[in-house]
Amino acid sequence: MKKKKIKNKITITDYINAVKKADREIQITESTGWQRITKVHKNKKVYDRKKEKNNFKTDNNDI
Repeated sequence: MKKKKIKNKITITDYINAVKKADREIQITESTGWQRITKVHKNKKVYDRKKEKNNFKTDNNDI
């Protein structure tokens, strides 16, 4: 029996991940100074006590 040759096909998800990784690497090399690599995205809906406190102070000053 003949062995079948396995052809590795690049899927759409593989392509997207490769483009994202390459784009991020280009951004890091082109940026001036220090830049954090593992930046965590902060959700807008998360309760933030300091932000709420600041909004309350500015609202009360208007009255």
